[in-house]
Amino acid sequence: MPALGAKLREEGYDLLSSYIIRPNPLDPRLSQEVEAIDQTGAKTSTRVVVERPLTLYLNAQEIVTMMTIGDHPDYLALGYLLNQLMLTPDDEITGVDFDEELDVVVVRTEGRTNFEEKLKKRTLTSGCAQGTTFGDLMEAIDRAKLPPTRVKTSWLYRLQHVINQTPSLYLEAGAIHGCVLCEEDRPLVYMEDVGRHNAVDKIAGWMLQTRCHPSNKIFYTTGRLTSEMVIKTVRMGIPVLVSRSGFTAWGVELAQKAGLTLIGRMRGKRFTVVSGAERIVFDEDLAGVEEEDARHRRKGASADE
Repeated sequence: MPALGAKLREEGYDLLSSYIIRPNPLDPRLSQEVEAIDQTGAKTSTRVVVERPLTLYLNAQEIVTMMTIGDHPDYLALGYLLNQLMLTPDDEITGVDFDEELDVVVVRTEGRTNFEEKLKKRTLTSGCAQGTTFGDLMEAIDRAKLPPTRVKTSWLYRLQHVINQTPSLYLEAGAIHGCVLCEEDRPLVYMEDVGRHNAVDKIAGWMLQTRCHPSNKIFYTTGRLTSEMVIKTVRMGIPVLVSRSGFTAWGVELAQKAGLTLIGRMRGKRFTVVSGAERIVFDEDLAGVEEEDARHRRKGASADE
């Protein structure tokens, strides 16, 4: 039986054809070359990710300043507000304005907003780059009614192969997280950022702006499966969350409570399902699945992040 990569090549499968949005690792705004010294003391150079502050306003109120790579500020702003319950899918958004010189993005709505009290109660999360969440986000878990969709293991292995082969800022410079919105075995929207919560929020913002339906989607991430990742995935209405990294105990507990299918440690032939296994259809012959190529291994390939 041919290996998965060879099978895709035989089929003439274009790895990048299904993407609506994918990383642009050659964008000069996102990384830069710096001089360095290697382990022998010799001069060398390396690429590093550029991070910059982005201040978000909702109408006239300053909400937060985030550290981000700076791409897709409109999606990041909308997704952050949606995932923090400061916007709902039914709110009428009259504009999203970004000032590149000031690093400010302003989301404008038809209705008046005031979140002064809510902002006082925010809690620092375990996410990189100072992620925040709010206590009332837990209501998403209590109210969760995720759809009883099916997920084929053949889709998961093909997604893993395609995502690993996709040019990305991680492969160019490292120090970054990636999240991918997928449908069956097709990756649709691939976002990266210095904090995984930012990458999630960019996808949430894209889904809000395009009115993308979540019930048949799979959410793939390179980062840890924490409580924050689980809550945001449930908030978006996506029934399946997959990662190449590991779990936190609270992330597992919340996923089980919400009925979210939670799949982690997916590398090569291996993966572990800790919640929602009833959605999994084991249709792939593992003899045709390659182990992960060393050049595509990311942070956490030999140990959980």
